[in-house]
Amino acid sequence: MSRGLLRSWRVPAFAPAVFPERPDGREGNVLDRLLAGLLGRWAQCTSRFRQRQLRRIAGRVEALAEELERLESEELRQRAAAVRLALLRDGLLDAHVVTCFALIREVTGRLLGKRHYLVQLMGGYALLQGMLAEMQTGEGKTLTALLPAVTVALAGVPVHVITVNAYLATRDANELAAVYGFFGLRVGLLVPEMDAADRTRAYDCEVTYCVNKDLVFDYLRDRLRYQRGLGGERALLREWLAGKPAGADGESLLRGLFYAIVDEADSVLIDEARTPLIISRDVADPYGRTLYEEALSVAASLDLGEHFQVRVRERSVELLPAGRAAITECAAGRGGLWAFPLAREELVEQGLSALYLFDRDRDYLITDGKVQIIDEYTGRVMADRSWERGLHQMIEVKEGLPLSDRRDTVARITYQRFFRRYLRAAGMTGTATEVAAEMRIVYGLDVLRIPPNRPVVRAFLGHRVFLDSERRWASVVERAAEMRAAGRALLIGTRSVKASELVSARLDAAGLEHVVLNARQDVSEAEIVRHAGQSGRITVATNMAGRGTDIVLSPEVRAAGGLHVILSEYHEAARIDRQLFGRAGRQGDPGSCEALAALDDELFTSHAPRWQSLLRRHFSSYEVLPDAAGSFLRHLAQSAAERQHSHMRRQTVIADLRAEKALAFAGTGE
Repeated sequence: MSRGLLRSWRVPAFAPAVFPERPDGREGNVLDRLLAGLLGRWAQCTSRFRQRQLRRIAGRVEALAEELERLESEELRQRAAAVRLALLRDGLLDAHVVTCFALIREVTGRLLGKRHYLVQLMGGYALLQGMLAEMQTGEGKTLTALLPAVTVALAGVPVHVITVNAYLATRDANELAAVYGFFGLRVGLLVPEMDAADRTRAYDCEVTYCVNKDLVFDYLRDRLRYQRGLGGERALLREWLAGKPAGADGESLLRGLFYAIVDEADSVLIDEARTPLIISRDVADPYGRTLYEEALSVAASLDLGEHFQVRVRERSVELLPAGRAAITECAAGRGGLWAFPLAREELVEQGLSALYLFDRDRDYLITDGKVQIIDEYTGRVMADRSWERGLHQMIEVKEGLPLSDRRDTVARITYQRFFRRYLRAAGMTGTATEVAAEMRIVYGLDVLRIPPNRPVVRAFLGHRVFLDSERRWASVVERAAEMRAAGRALLIGTRSVKASELVSARLDAAGLEHVVLNARQDVSEAEIVRHAGQSGRITVATNMAGRGTDIVLSPEVRAAGGLHVILSEYHEAARIDRQLFGRAGRQGDPGSCEALAALDDELFTSHAPRWQSLLRRHFSSYEVLPDAAGSFLRHLAQSAAERQHSHMRRQTVIADLRAEKALAFAGTGE
């Protein structure tokens, strides 16, 4: 890394020399978090000023276009070599960055037939400055990320471009490889099935495209191999001085955490940050199936409200005094773990969780006789994940499946703690304004909204909250028939596999041909989304956030009014609703959207139950809540859910710090 670049990025002098990363700072107190939140909101207030700064930089880049267009390819290569030397020598000075962006723009136009728009140049410079750029769906975030990735890599700094799934990582790496190659840069690609040697080679490239979970797990594996602290770093240094190549013993090895560009940043840094990433090992279950069957039987005998409470918002159960007494009575005469109060209560709590909190086709699928967890934010199956502390085995017994081995935690880390360790991190997403304060508090990232390249002409047809689900689904089917008759393309968004299949059954009954995209069709999702813009096409999909494939409208659909999006149930975060609506009206295309929800949806029953009951009684003779009442209930419930999730993310970090100390005491850990 060049000295000039180090100066411009203000890398702390105490960053580890062998494995460059930022030290994991302490968790701030209430005052620290309040101040950081105010700074995040202040960044929103000054966004117009920052946009003008970015527009000036982008204008300087565009001013070089005519000159570069006249150059032959060899002359362009010479200019690229010259700017590389300048970046290595001086760091990220604006003059060098402007020239580099202009060269990237010209090369991309020649090799890919795509030339960066002014707003993409603005977004690229924001990423270079370590900001989170909010760019609307369809604004070309892939090409935007190319600008800072090439620039930073030419300055001698390894770059990680982090996406949410292997399809996007592969697509972007392959599509942009020619541009990177023109500048003499190697592109590495990390996908889950790669072996250790291939992973090491991918990390050794100047730019590496990877999936967020794979990257963090590789980091944890490296930290297990080289325990943090002086002894581990000395061992690593001795190997390097002895000429032993990285990964020579078959283990992957990151060169450090230098610069990260996170695509779909709100999904990675906010939505998925409620759960730590854990490396575990399989261990034979010493208790066997009988213990879990007994625990489930005891849990099923308890009465809700009398023996226990279910806190759906926190995804937890709480035993009441009567419940503890009932468990003690059931445990009488039984040996093993039943003889210990804390152990038997935890067993029964896990049994209650399996029965009351985790539903088939919402939280998990049964595939090939195995429980596979569904990612609640993307709707995808996480085949390699399992629940901790016997919950996974409890659900297997509940479903009558063979028992898998229990897993012991070896190392763990949260996304919050991991991404704070990059010397510089940046991100892109279509929706981040709502979480701007938290992005600043947790990651030190300022959110900056980048204007669209073309005005958005998407028509919003309003929100409707029906008194019950039956009327909502009838309205969805009715609207689907209207859109097909009009020659429009239709996307119906649902929150779960179960809901998507319920809609599918309703559409079948109405004789409306359609395609379903949920965790069962994970493999073919890109193909399904790509054809969702055809005339008369109806696509029913679970959460569309982060799917990353453009819905290309046919000429007939564009002429008929574009894609229409129906949100059939509100999400717990308003920005996820915006993500779904953003599938329509991309890049100036025509389109429309509407929300058709129901008063008995999970969002309202979990996060605003009293107001839900009050409105149901007050408007019992209505079919649809008045607009003002529906909007009020939605805002109230989503605000409560977002506060709760923010608190859970905070508690996840605190729990992770405690767990790390426990693991370190046991001789393992990060």
